[in-house]
Amino acid sequence: MTDHKAKSGMAQRRIYLDQTHLRAHVTGIERVTLDLFAPERLAPHTVRPVTAGSLPGMIAAQQIGLPARALTDRDALFLFPGFPPGPLCAIAAARCLLYVHDTFLLTRKADLSLRSRIYMSPSFALALRWCPNLFVNSRTTGAAVRALCAEHARVALLRPAVRDAFGLADLPGPAAYEPGATLRLLAIGTIEPRKNYPATLALTAALIRAGIPAELHLVGRVGWGRHDFLEAPPPFLHRHGYLADAELRALAGSCHLLVSTSKAEGLGLPLLEVQHGGLPVVAPDDPVFREVLGTSGLLIRPEDPDGAARTIAAWLRDGGLTRAAAASRANVACWNATAAEDGLRFQRFLSGDPTAYAPLESIVACDRSA
Repeated sequence: MTDHKAKSGMAQRRIYLDQTHLRAHVTGIERVTLDLFAPERLAPHTVRPVTAGSLPGMIAAQQIGLPARALTDRDALFLFPGFPPGPLCAIAAARCLLYVHDTFLLTRKADLSLRSRIYMSPSFALALRWCPNLFVNSRTTGAAVRALCAEHARVALLRPAVRDAFGLADLPGPAAYEPGATLRLLAIGTIEPRKNYPATLALTAALIRAGIPAELHLVGRVGWGRHDFLEAPPPFLHRHGYLADAELRALAGSCHLLVSTSKAEGLGLPLLEVQHGGLPVVAPDDPVFREVLGTSGLLIRPEDPDGAARTIAAWLRDGGLTRAAAASRANVACWNATAAEDGLRFQRFLSGDPTAYAPLESIVACDRSA
């Protein structure tokens, strides 16, 4: 940070927080914005939220309004926790902070909506080239960002603390299960190509073929793209749409597993959120899930549904459900401890401490062996 007041050791900063993407539905990215960058978490700095009531208002604020504020308020910081900043924000590059949830806007364009390809991808690609202060939600995201950003950019871990958003802490763990009974699978996320729900359906069908009665409970609004399974849903699929947190709590308490078959995640927030209730998580055997879940998750290959079903069946026979509550809760507690350390480093950075961040690779990972 090159601002002259930061150099002189001034503790308080004025921060314009881009919340123009916060509107109707609150999902993972919105929840991180509201929690990780809440005004009380950024205190003692003065936070000035920038909001928009419509899509045109969001575009106007991102492309014109925020750059204009950067010109007129030359001491302020500009924090972008959701959508990438408009190109004109480069006029205040040293005072811009971009939080990166994932890089799929550039690495998985085939899974994007037309609006994302036209509007968000170009802005994100440019921001990675001009923004010197990049913060990431996981080491996996950090490695992906480092491969795309400017060589001089800072890429720093700022893992979000995961609160008990659905009020699951008082649950005893996954719902009681007996062999031969119906295995209730839960999936959470917007219905879009990247989430790869056809693989979740294929896994559920494979469990049924393997002699394990199963049903899939899918929570999430319909996003973009064509989804054949919505037009002809299999009998084991139960769609719940977008649920309020209290409604999701009741559903999670009746399920045995959370399943993700997503093709690309920077973190996978619901996977950690349900661990507050001791719910076990089944996810792809990919770097981000190995990082986030450690040994608490059951990792599978979604492209091999029959093999994945055999893995789950063996895990059930081996008493995996009875061990799940302790492992899941220990993992989310460990994650939150490391997130708290990240938060302290970020506070030091905001106050102008030049020693706040070591290189990304030197930050110690969470030790889940205890």
